[in-house]
Amino acid sequence: MIPDIGLMRYILDTTQGCRHITLIDPGKQSAEVATRRAIAAVESGSRMIFVGGSTNTPDKVVHETCESIQQAFELQTFAASQSPDSDEDTWKVPVVLFPGGAHALSPAADGITFMMLMNSNSRRFLIDEQLKGAPYLEKFGVETIPTGYVIFSPGGKVGEVGEALLLDENDSDLAYSYALTAKMFGFKVLYLESGSGSLKQVSGDCINAAKKVNDLCLIVGGGIRTKEHAEKAAKSGANWIVTGTLTEDAEDIEDLKMKISNVVAGAQN
Repeated sequence: MIPDIGLMRYILDTTQGCRHITLIDPGKQSAEVATRRAIAAVESGSRMIFVGGSTNTPDKVVHETCESIQQAFELQTFAASQSPDSDEDTWKVPVVLFPGGAHALSPAADGITFMMLMNSNSRRFLIDEQLKGAPYLEKFGVETIPTGYVIFSPGGKVGEVGEALLLDENDSDLAYSYALTAKMFGFKVLYLESGSGSLKQVSGDCINAAKKVNDLCLIVGGGIRTKEHAEKAAKSGANWIVTGTLTEDAEDIEDLKMKISNVVAGAQN
């Protein structure tokens, strides 16, 4: 659900401190399971849901997941509005596409990270997938969030598929240059990623270097599993942190809530 202030202003708002995004991969769970996890994530402090990840998930599956989550959030908002002890704004959390390509789109999403994989060797991820997807996004009326995307070592599957020239933990000067370039391209967001399931997060030095570029919202993902990991990213300059594997690896909903609550606490510390 789009917040009252609008999606872009909500994402770029720096007054809320570092906030948490739960990434849900529709290719790895049913729409029903994804929805239960999204509800648990919001109850635990997540302030945005990304839907996407896998490179071969068809748009039908992506759409079913987005639609199911949106309907659940609408019901939760209505229920909260009927209770004097609940805040319906808690459920005004945007559902944003984080697509593996132009095949994974949905008109049920509030927005999309319209990304350029800036350190890719492949024209496909620099411009071709965007060219394919743009007419559909225009037709759907899905708001685009201009996003630069930079992959760090070890990179994981996204680094491999995206043919990325991976940045290392000591490449702070290069991280700064990518951030400057993103701003000059007109991107509003720069996403620094070390890969899904990574055992190593983006280094604090690289986050801090990118943060030196004013008026650029930093999203950081990969390798963030604990309160300490989240705190490190936040104190280095991340505006948002993303966890996905954390959600998939949870033993059950209560375990998921505990893990997300800990990460949110670290981000807000």
